[in-house]
Formats: sequence, C-alpha cells, structure tokens
Amino acid sequence: MRAAVVGHVEWVEFAHVDHVPRAGEIVHATDSFEEPAGGGAVAAVQLARLAGHCQLFTALGDDAHGARSSERLSALDVRVEAAPRDEPTRRAFTFLDAHGERTITTLGERLQPRGSDALPWRDLSEADGVYVTAADVEAIRAARESRVMVATSRAGRALHEAGVRLDALVFSDLDELESGFARALEPRPALLVATRGSEGGRYETDEGQSGTWDAVPPPGPISDSYGCGDSFAAALTYALASGDEPEPALHLAAQAGAVCMTGRGPYERQLSS
Repeated sequence: MRAAVVGHVEWVEFAHVDHVPRAGEIVHATDSFEEPAGGGAVAAVQLARLAGHCQLFTALGDDAHGARSSERLSALDVRVEAAPRDEPTRRAFTFLDAHGERTITTLGERLQPRGSDALPWRDLSEADGVYVTAADVEAIRAARESRVMVATSRAGRALHEAGVRLDALVFSDLDELESGFARALEPRPALLVATRGSEGGRYETDEGQSGTWDAVPPPGPISDSYGCGDSFAAALTYALASGDEPEPALHLAAQAGAVCMTGRGPYERQLSS
C-alpha cells in the first residue's frame, strides 16, 4: 500500500507529572523527553508501521527543531517531504499526568504545507490512502487525487473551500465546534466518524448506514494518551484504503488508539501490521 499524510509537525517537550499544576502551584516532573509530534507526524509514523512506509507532506522552520524533526521521523520510516519556512518550527509543551491524560500548550503558529510548495504533489495521485491534518486549499485538492482521502475537522476552513468529497471525516463528538463543522461540510463526506474517547464513538454514512463502536481495552498498563487520536485516524485511513467496510475499519482504528495508550509518548507503542 502507498500511504501518505499531509499535515503539521510540532516539536514537543513532554513531562510526566502527578497532576497538572493549579494556578500558582509548582509540580516536579518525574521524567521528561522530546519528540517531533503533532497530528501529521504521529499519523505518518502509525501509517508507516501498518503500510511499511509513509510519505509526510509538511512544512518545517529552517531551524534546529525542524532539522531534528526531519531526522527523527526519517528514522521512524517516514519519508519527509518538507517545505522550508522562515517562521520557526512550532513547539509545544505537554503534561502527562498520573491518569494518562495529556494537557497541551502550543507555542507559535502551526506551519502547514501549501499546494504552491515545491513538493512532489503528483505522488499523491498514486497513493492508496492519504490522511490530512493541515493544508491549504490546493494541497487538499492534490490529496484528493488519491484513491482514499481521510481528514480531521482540525484541518479547518480549507476543507470547506476546497470543495472536495472526503471518504471520511474524523471529529470529536464531544466538541461542539468540531461537530458543527462536520454537519456543515459540503460535499458531505462518505463517512462521518464521531469519536467519544473512552466511550468509543458513532459513525454515519452518506447512504444512511449508522452505528457505534466500543473503545478497545488497552493491551497493558496505561502510560499516556498522547497520539491516540491521530493513531486512530491513521489506522482508519489504512483500513479504508485496504477496502474494509466502516465497522471493521473502526475496530482496527480503536485497536491502534488503545495500543498507543500503553506507550511512553506517541511512538513507543503503535499498532503494527
């Protein structure tokens, strides 16, 4: 399978703490580490582990964090196609608490690829499955040349403006803005996937089929939840590109989210083929 992601990367510093500090409180981290992450990076690594390889179309600052991101993701079997930017690579700080929850603060503007960037956009016309987390209108239209295209509602207004029909849109059913975006998106995606975290979620097709899925129990002790949602979406993209119907595709996606939850950060444990 030829898989690709069009999206963003953030250089993230993680800190394990007992709890997120209250206003004025000081907490001490028991462990800290850094990784290139963000929705595009996490999904690309998960797709690489399922499909054997993955191209990531992104944008990175011409700085040390950008260079380190490209090097690290390449080591994780992702082929990084990065447009350079004068702006710094976006950073983030993430608390990982004793219950496995992640709390994220982003620093700087999200850098996203543009269709005008000198990237091998024609490769996407040969891709079996593409997942989009961040892009401009022309980049989204390039992604639509793939056989199966999945996107997150976080890709935002450009999805509306591109006017392309998605094979699936993934959004949080617990977020009113994301749910409203999904209902308003035209053309209507073939599959709407509404996630509800530990409660699983629900889906609707444009042919009138609907249903729910249950969350999969983690196959080990919970470490943290960072990257679970993006691993879910990447596995969904892989399953749909493999020809799976919605219910088995969503079960595989739920497995991917559960496996990711047992690892330190997004990459220690992800679902493999």
